Amino acid sequence: MSTTIDPTSSSPGAAPTAVGTTNVAASQPVVSVANAGSSGAAGGSVINVSNLVSELVAASEAPQQTLIANQTQQVTTQISSLGQLKSALSTFQSALSALDTPTAFQLETANSGSPSVFTATASNGAPTGTYNVAVSALASAQQLLSKPVSGATIGTGTLQLSLGGTSFSVKVDSSDDTLADLATAINSAAGNPGIGASVLQGTDGSYLLLTSSQTGAANTIQVTETDGGTGLAALTYGTGNTGNYTQEAGAQDAAFSISGVSFTSPSNSVTNAINGVTLNLLGLSPTSGTPPVATPATLSIATDTATISGNIQSFVSAYNTLQSTLVQLGGYDSSTNTAGPMMGDAGLEGIQSQIQQALYSIVNTGSPTYNTLASVGITTNADGTLSVNSNTLSAALSSNFSAVSQLFSSSSGVAATLNTDIASALGPNGSLTAEGNTLASQDNSLTQQSNQLQTQMAALQASLTQQYSALNALLSSLQTTSSYLSQAFATLPQVQGKANA
Repeated sequence: MSTTIDPTSSSPGAAPTAVGTTNVAASQPVVSVANAGSSGAAGGSVINVSNLVSELVAASEAPQQTLIANQTQQVTTQISSLGQLKSALSTFQSALSALDTPTAFQLETANSGSPSVFTATASNGAPTGTYNVAVSALASAQQLLSKPVSGATIGTGTLQLSLGGTSFSVKVDSSDDTLADLATAINSAAGNPGIGASVLQGTDGSYLLLTSSQTGAANTIQVTETDGGTGLAALTYGTGNTGNYTQEAGAQDAAFSISGVSFTSPSNSVTNAINGVTLNLLGLSPTSGTPPVATPATLSIATDTATISGNIQSFVSAYNTLQSTLVQLGGYDSSTNTAGPMMGDAGLEGIQSQIQQALYSIVNTGSPTYNTLASVGITTNADGTLSVNSNTLSAALSSNFSAVSQLFSSSSGVAATLNTDIASALGPNGSLTAEGNTLASQDNSLTQQSNQLQTQMAALQASLTQQYSALNALLSSLQTTSSYLSQAFATLPQVQGKANA
């Protein structure tokens, strides 16, 4: 005889079923009590508690854990997709910086009519126009060559050298009293403002060559002896004391004129003659007549439409890249029946709507001709991307540059509006930031649910282990008693009945 016991039964004496657990299949007995005559049954273990509890806990945990895992995967996908969207918007926003302010359209280019005489560059806001530039002198730096020194040593003492208004000193003693030692001391001296020293070896002795690194008439070299002696007097130079050196090149300012106005400059790089324009003086203007008069060359400063056109092309390219990302995230591929991970997402649809509204808006540019993107050659393709007609854009820039600038950079301009909308969406209180915070909160909540489930399952396992261990002990005891009774009944004398007559 054998008896089957269902551990999840609610009948009296059975182990209680834990709330929320899933019963093991009823068709498979989980506990079997062997008959009294079974070998090894008495006193042995009746239930495999470990396996039984593991199966019950797994059956309870699996559906809940699967639900949490599926929800976590969805949230993770949404977080990743939102990150892609925000990154694409930030990249597109960077491209707007070349168009979203009036200053971005204040690009000028400078061209020289005589590049061998001067070149020029123009920064934002430089005044456009044509100027005549004539260069009559270039700025130069002073260079001095000493008289030959025939002996091996030059004497001892202290020399003070100055360039313009800055001075420094070098000391010469008996351990470093050669001309080469002096040159080394000058070049390595602290506070040297730009006097270079070198030694030239001639047939009649050694020469000290002093060269200024600074151009301009004010940057002259002075050399004086300050130790009170005359040991180094042969190497001094200054006003009223020029006999020890020959001036190989003089300190001189540049001299030039712009549209008849005369200028001087200590440097051949001139930044203060025309606001926003840097002149680089390279040579002298040709002269003609008697007395000779410098012939000027033309300096032209004009709006840099080529660069601005390139910036608009870059804007279109950047938008097309953004559009590709928007379709990937929020579109639907009918060929594969696949929806983007953010299809129907309110944040994506909201910023997409704002972008479309800005692109197709009519902007008050002061021109009835050039007040939309289409009017300057930017049109929409069937797939939502943009194209640029270079000829139309070039004509618009040439005929009404101000209107094109207003179209993009005014307070209601396309680029300015797009920048404002994207900055708002990505800002601390923006829609996409709020959506990101919500998703992060959901992810944290799911993590907590998973942790709580693990804690609950550990508690359930401990409870079931205790209950079924107790049941196992009871069944083992019953099996021992059954075996004992069977043996006892077997030893009783049999009662013989009378045979019928």
